[in-house]
Amino acid sequence: MSSVARRMFELVEPIGVIPYSTDDPNEAMFALGFTDYWDTYFAGRAAPLGIVPAEVVDALFYNFAPGEVARHIPKVWRTTTPEAAIAARRSGCAAALRRILGDHVDSPGFARTTDLLTRAATSAPVEGRPMYAALLALPLPDDVVTRFFHAASLLREHRGDGHIAALMVEGIGGLEAHVLLALDLGLPAERFGRIHHLPATQIAAVVDGMRERGLIADDRTLGDLGRAVKRRVEAHTDELAAKPYECLTPDELDELMAALEPIAARLVAAQD
Repeated sequence: MSSVARRMFELVEPIGVIPYSTDDPNEAMFALGFTDYWDTYFAGRAAPLGIVPAEVVDALFYNFAPGEVARHIPKVWRTTTPEAAIAARRSGCAAALRRILGDHVDSPGFARTTDLLTRAATSAPVEGRPMYAALLALPLPDDVVTRFFHAASLLREHRGDGHIAALMVEGIGGLEAHVLLALDLGLPAERFGRIHHLPATQIAAVVDGMRERGLIADDRTLGDLGRAVKRRVEAHTDELAAKPYECLTPDELDELMAALEPIAARLVAAQD
């Protein structure tokens, strides 16, 4: 099932990143009174947790530099409520999907795809999956397009919880995970989008620590040990992400993947 989980990740991720790849969700969040993108990110993603301290969000999100989360949590809840943030995020993402997918979202085929995706997304155990559990506790949306996005978000957070577990097993911290990914893609760590804004000295300290552990070679490229760790993390993440799809028959899985392929392609092509 790990190969199924990897393929479903490729197909679901373009839906799950709608809050970050299109303008509609940001505009819906800005309408609540926000003026900063990262405020909308933390409010939108952390809202299912309710009002919790920055330390909790930092632990669950895992991969932000020290102090980054605290610049937004709990400040964002002086602008809006978790309930309003959830509603705005959902409406903005549904608007983006309707704009990109057009009349397809009104078809029986889309309704069937949403039903299969939702069945998988709501079928997994919640033990050890705090972000997935928080999102699963929300009522399912009645609107089919909103439910489609919600199902993809559930699967994304379920996989994310497992990915953090896989990183922790390998002793890879949040910033180190970004460095691993950057170097695996052939990019210098200091140019990688998720951490390039950090002070150069901070990035250098992370890289130097990884080099001392043998993960990075002296030329600041990914060493053999680093590549092996990256492969193990990805393989373990796929294994841990497989559970939601066990509730579907092989024919249903084939049907779901075939239906998602053109949707994912259109979403990738339309990214702002």
